[in-house]
Amino acid sequence: MTLECSMLYVKDLARMREFYGGVLQTPPINTEWTDTWALFDAGGTKFALHSIPPDHADGSELSSPTPKKSSVKLVFAVGDVPAERLRLEATGVTTLQRSWQEPGESCDCVDPEGNIFQIADRIHLPHLFGQFTARPS
Repeated sequence: MTLECSMLYVKDLARMREFYGGVLQTPPINTEWTDTWALFDAGGTKFALHSIPPDHADGSELSSPTPKKSSVKLVFAVGDVPAERLRLEATGVTTLQRSWQEPGESCDCVDPEGNIFQIADRIHLPHLFGQFTARPS
């Protein structure tokens, strides 16, 4: 089994499609059902946004990126965390440098609906996920 796609359910599809299109620096690749979902090629896997039907949304308006508790955090690999953080902040993305994160290795960010995602240096990803390589003896 392999992971083909990660999906976020969102209240404001248009806003979130524009946001993640900017974060990923690519437009959605789907040409069907564009009013209910957006599919992005995220460099080796797919990332999707799916609109929550209005009758299932809780009715609250999300006007600012306030971090919310969630059991899921997406991690996007980048080549240069400090440069990517500056690029995202310049577009208005809220970033959070946690005390346990090294600034050159990873940084958390908040999307317009309060979902926290992380940008992490692709070289450090194995280390960040506890996948140490064995040293030659």
